[in-house]
Amino acid sequence: MTTAQTPELDVQPTPLALLLLGREADPKSERGVECPGDLPSPSDPDLVARARAAKEKLGDKVFVLGHHYQRDEVIQFADVTGDSFKLARDAAARPEAEYIVFCGVHFMAESADILTSDDQKVILPDLAAGCSMADMATAEQVAECWDVLTEAGVAEQVVPVSYMNSSADIKAFTGKHGGTICTSSNARRALEWAFQQGQKVLFLPDQHLGRNTAVRDMGMSLEDCVLYNPHKPNGGLTAEQLRDAKMILWRGHCSVHGRFSLDSVNDVRERIPGVNVLVHPECRHEVVAAADYVGSTEYIIKALEAAPAGSKWAIGTELNLVRRLANRFASEGKEIVFLDKTVCFCSTMNRIDLPHLVWALESLAEGNPVNRIEVDKETEAFAKLALERMLALP
Repeated sequence: MTTAQTPELDVQPTPLALLLLGREADPKSERGVECPGDLPSPSDPDLVARARAAKEKLGDKVFVLGHHYQRDEVIQFADVTGDSFKLARDAAARPEAEYIVFCGVHFMAESADILTSDDQKVILPDLAAGCSMADMATAEQVAECWDVLTEAGVAEQVVPVSYMNSSADIKAFTGKHGGTICTSSNARRALEWAFQQGQKVLFLPDQHLGRNTAVRDMGMSLEDCVLYNPHKPNGGLTAEQLRDAKMILWRGHCSVHGRFSLDSVNDVRERIPGVNVLVHPECRHEVVAAADYVGSTEYIIKALEAAPAGSKWAIGTELNLVRRLANRFASEGKEIVFLDKTVCFCSTMNRIDLPHLVWALESLAEGNPVNRIEVDKETEAFAKLALERMLALP
């Protein structure tokens, strides 16, 4: 009895396989994966003192921005805290600061570079701090989508509206095609403006914010919205569907807010009688519909500041912020819990840790800027045009 021999195959791993294995980098990705310097050990007991010393040495030359979702160990060194757009504007309002250290993610640092002067250098302590939502819409995919809209005969009726949580390339596309940027705070105003310019909106890249704003805030129906999937031919839509739609939503979402479910809302109401459910508009539509209050990060903070003592709140947003707010208002008798039972940090936001911040600040103090984020001039010009349209909204 003989056994057939299987010939050896010369199989070479694909670039995608290597990327998934963590052995290669994608040069077109928004994120980087390597740190070019030697990081301090996270167990170094002097990290806090080293960060303070480097920041004091730099003085007014450095301005540190901290997004609300950052770790407490990092946020303590922020000169200002806020959401992505507020921080970018704060950076632009500090022209005397030679270095802007952005403790956030890549698209935020890009926005800061777009809005600050050429003399200012924007630093991202860890280039691997990206945004999964922003990565869900690439320039190539959006250009192909526009071709689909053109072939369907509707492109001239479409105004793009892109969420702040998008790459500089997507912001530039938006500016080039007559659109505007929005935040979770002004999405309704941006959409109202867009519908004055055209008959349809292409909303990028977060489907949930687009759908919630259109249906919950502006009275449209779910049938007015279609979902464009960049991984399917023609986005998975027919020309007739595109012609009938008012809102063409990009198939993107926030990996944190997308985890909350209707079961989460029902469960917390059973566990905590009388609880107020407050969620971010990046949550799924059924979650937003079941919540008591819906609003941006800044809205959530202000709502809790104004809440009466003894009130109970379940918050549907990133865990670092929820935990910080729970600690802040505990002395006022406000009970603040995370909406879901499972831990839900933003993994890319959490990449900015104390060792990376210390490394970035000490490098700057030594006159060696690292991890500078620079947007090319053409992209910057069109992206800034889209941002300026947003700033001009009534």
